Amino acid sequence: MHTDRIIVPLDVPTEALAIALVDRLPQVSFWKVGLELFVSCGGGILSTLKQRQKRIFLDLKFHDIPNTVAGACRAAAGYGVDLVTIHATAGKDALSLAQQAAQEGAKTAGVAPPKLIAITVLTSLSARQLAFELKIPLELPEYALEMASLAREAGLDGAVCSPQEVEQLRRICGDDFLLVCPGVRPSWAAKGDQTRSLTPAQAIKAGADYLVIGRPITAAANPEEAWERICQELAG
Repeated sequence: MHTDRIIVPLDVPTEALAIALVDRLPQVSFWKVGLELFVSCGGGILSTLKQRQKRIFLDLKFHDIPNTVAGACRAAAGYGVDLVTIHATAGKDALSLAQQAAQEGAKTAGVAPPKLIAITVLTSLSARQLAFELKIPLELPEYALEMASLAREAGLDGAVCSPQEVEQLRRICGDDFLLVCPGVRPSWAAKGDQTRSLTPAQAIKAGADYLVIGRPITAAANPEEAWERICQELAG
C-alpha cells in the first residue's frame, strides 16, 4: 500500500471548510496547505493539523530575494511542518540560504526541520508556454532537470516536478533526492489545468516519493469513495 505517500490539498478558502474536509477523510495522514488557505487563516490551520497528528506540506512556493526567502523559510520551519516549497528560479544563493535558515528556525522552535523542496516547472505549464510565453530556450524536461540539479547542488532535500519528468530526475538526481509530484490524475478523473499528468500507479512506478492528488478526491461527489478507489488502484 502506498496510501501514506498521497498528499491531499486543502485548497479551500476557510479554516472551517478545511477542518470539515479533514474530518470527512480521517484516513488521510498527509495534507497540503497552500496559498489560498494560509493567506485566509494564517498559521492557525497548521497548529490544528499538528494537534490532529497530521503531516503537513506547506506549499507557499517562496520566491524573492535571498534574504527574504531565508526569513520566510526560517519562520515556516518553526511551525513544525514536514515539507516546504521554494521556487528553484529564486537562484542558488536563495536556495542555500533558505536551507540554512530552515534548519535554524526548526532548532529555535525545538522541532524537526522540514524537508525543503524546489519547484522546477509548474505542472500547469506546457512546453509551448515555457517556450513562447516565458521565453525559456530549453526543452521542458531539460529545464526541469536543470532546476532540480540546481536545488540539489544548493543542498535542498528534493524537488517538485510533474509525473512526466520524475523518471529522468530520479535517474540523475539519485534515490536520496525527494520527488513530489502534483498533477497526478486517476484515469477516471478530469485533468483540468494539469497538462503533464500520469495516473497514481504510473507516477509511483516512475519513481515519485509523494503524489499530490487534489480535485479527483476533494471535488468528487463522494470524496471518501474517490479516496478508496485511488487506494485500491495503488494496491493493485
